[in-house]
Amino acid sequence: MIFAAPWVLLALAALPVLWWLLRVTPPAPRDEHFPAIRLLFGLRPPEETPARTPLWLLCLRMLAAVLIILALAQPVLDAGASLPGNGPVLLVIDDGWAAATDWPARIEAASSALDRAERAGRPAALLATARDLDDAAPASTATMPVPELRARLAALRPKPWPPDRQAAADALATWHATGTAVVYVADGITDGAAYQQFAESLHRAGPVTEFCCDQKMPAGRVLLPARSDLDRLTARIAQPPQPVPTQASVLAQSGDGRTFTRVDVTIPTGAASAEAPISLPPELRNQLGRLVLQGPPSAGSVLLLDEAGRRRPVGLLAPDPAAEAPLTGSLYYIRRALAPFAELREGDLPHLLGRELSVIIMPDRPLTNGEEASALGKWVEKGGLLVRFAGPRIAERPIDEKDPLMPVRLMGGDRQLGGAMSWSEPAGLAPFPPGSPFAGLPVPGEVKISRQVLAEPSAQLSSQSWALLADATPLVTQETRGNGRIVLFHVTANADWSNLPLSGLFVQMLRRLVLLSAGVATSDDDRVLSPAETLDGYGVLGTPSVAAMGLKASEIGKISASPRHPPGFYGPENGRRALNLGDAVPLPEAAPPVPGAEVELIGAQTPERLVGPWLLAAAIVLLAIDLLASLRLRGLLRRSVTAAALGACFVLSSLAPAHALEHDVAPALATRLAYISTGDDELDGISRSGLEGLSNYVNRRTSATLVEPDAVVPGETDLSFYPLLYWPIKAGAQPLAPAAVAALNNYMNSGGIILIDTRDGGSGEGISPGGSAALPHATEGLLIPALAPLTTDHVLARAFYLLQEFPGRFDGARVWVQRDQDRSNDSVSPVIIGAHDWAAAWATDSAGRNPYAVIPGGMRQRTLAYRFGVNLVMYALTGNYKGDQVHVPAILERLGQ
Repeated sequence: MIFAAPWVLLALAALPVLWWLLRVTPPAPRDEHFPAIRLLFGLRPPEETPARTPLWLLCLRMLAAVLIILALAQPVLDAGASLPGNGPVLLVIDDGWAAATDWPARIEAASSALDRAERAGRPAALLATARDLDDAAPASTATMPVPELRARLAALRPKPWPPDRQAAADALATWHATGTAVVYVADGITDGAAYQQFAESLHRAGPVTEFCCDQKMPAGRVLLPARSDLDRLTARIAQPPQPVPTQASVLAQSGDGRTFTRVDVTIPTGAASAEAPISLPPELRNQLGRLVLQGPPSAGSVLLLDEAGRRRPVGLLAPDPAAEAPLTGSLYYIRRALAPFAELREGDLPHLLGRELSVIIMPDRPLTNGEEASALGKWVEKGGLLVRFAGPRIAERPIDEKDPLMPVRLMGGDRQLGGAMSWSEPAGLAPFPPGSPFAGLPVPGEVKISRQVLAEPSAQLSSQSWALLADATPLVTQETRGNGRIVLFHVTANADWSNLPLSGLFVQMLRRLVLLSAGVATSDDDRVLSPAETLDGYGVLGTPSVAAMGLKASEIGKISASPRHPPGFYGPENGRRALNLGDAVPLPEAAPPVPGAEVELIGAQTPERLVGPWLLAAAIVLLAIDLLASLRLRGLLRRSVTAAALGACFVLSSLAPAHALEHDVAPALATRLAYISTGDDELDGISRSGLEGLSNYVNRRTSATLVEPDAVVPGETDLSFYPLLYWPIKAGAQPLAPAAVAALNNYMNSGGIILIDTRDGGSGEGISPGGSAALPHATEGLLIPALAPLTTDHVLARAFYLLQEFPGRFDGARVWVQRDQDRSNDSVSPVIIGAHDWAAAWATDSAGRNPYAVIPGGMRQRTLAYRFGVNLVMYALTGNYKGDQVHVPAILERLGQ
């Protein structure tokens, strides 16, 4: 404990004088029963000896005086050690990409250091080690009073590039203030020699107090460029080596945030990196937009995927261009199937091989061991997909002439109706094998094959067959060559041998083959690609800063992220290239502490507690007791009146706890919100402070009057008194007890609203409406109706404020409400599901401050979070009142329509 105003304690020296003064008290009057004449006989001299104050009352007064003096000295518990030196305080903070994962905790640690400086009356300066958005080198601010520096600290945000410690060391070299105390909030990552020079500069500037990273998650975890293989994408993660195995989860997401799958990666003890394959159906893999590390967001936790993994140009090589018929040629049905889906290119083989292609389709064109076959073979081995179709030319080829680019060895001739090897009727298709890319496609009964080329039987034929006829003969076979693959349809590409090209199945088969191919990248040349969208420090895409410049296509993947070239998308809409932080960042290494520094862990600080108000309240109670006792000793109060007054004091002093008990026993006496208790003290504390902050905001902004929120336990607490329940979902949440499920279902059926908050910012969106894998387990058994995304047309978006977005501490994820109108419940959604951590955005501490930073940040986001909370309360209290047509003219006028 420290005293913010220790000079007030000098008043303790006056206690002896106070003791001497308080000993004197007027004597109590004496009652006499006498005739009036007796007054003349009993007169005595006016000299009287003053009575002495009782010792117990004197001690009571002295105690009250001591409490007042101590309260005025502003005692603070858990204030931390004072900073060394007596000069200015230099606050140095790493604000590069690695600091984003626990940025709020870092700001809190820096604020606690500024509190110590402010109590000591010391000025402070700020030095951020990363270059700012304008590419200005790190430089310390001028020394200023701590309240002025707090505003600059609050405006600081993590950057999506590494810190420039060399420039920060140069800035420290110009610092010459004497008696300096250095507070360094480190990101825990070293960058080699530059960090060593930076640490030495810190040590020379003055005694260092270093706040290091939180140990709950390794600092500096980053996604490296993914490796794209023919049938999978391999995610790669890097982090500083750890003494124990660590776990990480990677989400494969589309560009709009939908999660397709999650893979878990185990990073072994002492390893700096690990990888895990991501296997997806071709349709989903072609929609991938990014890989995201599940957990706290940062620019290093997002890996953008560009058109290199999605563009799949298809080359069409006609067997005889001069003989191609307009409507029945070998390429006609292929064009019709792929034109709406893929970029098609036609020409001769040298022309096609001179361009970037993912697939080459070659109907009925035999090849020999020549220059053409050699060039095409090399293209396949580099990762190309060659799709061939049979036909008369291939069927009539002599059996002794080997085709080097056939996936299987063919028998001489072909099988057809009326031929030597004939069917009694056209053959149908068998269901596709499980390992085939066509698996799951329905097989139409009307698709019939009347002619085919046959493969020679072999031990590998079954594993090479992707499609079979009903008699188990191959229809589609394949073989892997190097990094590529060759696929053969044993029928023609037109309707001469089958009606397969006339069916929708043909379109689906070709599309799956194209999706199976590896994408091609835009050629790396010296074209300058302008920035289109860039990542901020939290890994959120946004508008590029004014300092962002274009860069050459050949530099993508090779240049480090910087203010001039921030990570993000570059280039035109149809040819985007992704620059990621992990493209050129070195493998992270843990930084050693600054020499001679006193190290404190971020997040280990206990919040400061002001003791003065409690001491002052105790002194007031003692003085009230002293007043009553003094009046009684002087005979001005009867004993019964004194007892009644003391009882009233006792009742008043216990009024607050009695009120706290009262609203637990009788919650119907006032309107209040409630949150479902999770058993996690920290999480429940956030829920309570969040609803308290929201209730205060509602009371200030509306005519509604809300009192303190309650914690409820479904199945034990009567929920009917609460219009709105806030339910935070914690990681690993287990299903509710049957009694709790029944209570919540009855609550929703009776008109109550449950706000379910998964608090993960939508990092898992797509797994479930709220985005958390724990949500299905936690809500098991609840009668949740069909859901739809919350839009601006919903009553909730205009219940009080007209809102276009609904953020909390996080922003960007969808909010889900009931899809269908339920007139029995006044068309009010009984459940609202989101992932924005609203309680943390609404929360306030005892000083009225917001303890949790909003991400990506800004006062506007917090204001919108409060406004969404107001709309929630109004929606819960008034239902679809604002959905009535009577409000439409006013709403349209507000919208300016």
